[in-house]
Amino acid sequence: EFGYEAIPVVGLAKENEWLYRPGRAEPLIIPAGSNALRLLQRVRDEAHRFAVSFHRKRRAAGLKSVLEEIAGIGPVRRRALLKTYSSLGALREAKLEELCRIPGMNRRAAEAVYNYFQKQELQGEEIG
Repeated sequence: EFGYEAIPVVGLAKENEWLYRPGRAEPLIIPAGSNALRLLQRVRDEAHRFAVSFHRKRRAAGLKSVLEEIAGIGPVRRRALLKTYSSLGALREAKLEELCRIPGMNRRAAEAVYNYFQKQELQGEEIG
């Protein structure tokens, strides 16, 4: 449909470093230490690094957008919250006292964050 049929596809199993091709049960074994294997390993590792990096940025962007809804939470406090809490779930579970200890957060800002998530929980809303 998209014309991708002509593009060769392989999978490189990490444990044994065997090369698998669609429609074939037997792996292609490339000699350990060969330039070809090193190239394939680098391509695989870069693809993995890119995917993980993309996922982390996407997750952080979602959390950032939620924080933009909270009055009194500007860019500096958002960065501090994102640095401290890597996920929306972790931030949702944060205690008020923990939020107050974050550098740059005062009691009023911490209460705004805490109350925002408590209100969402009481309303049964899923955020993020």
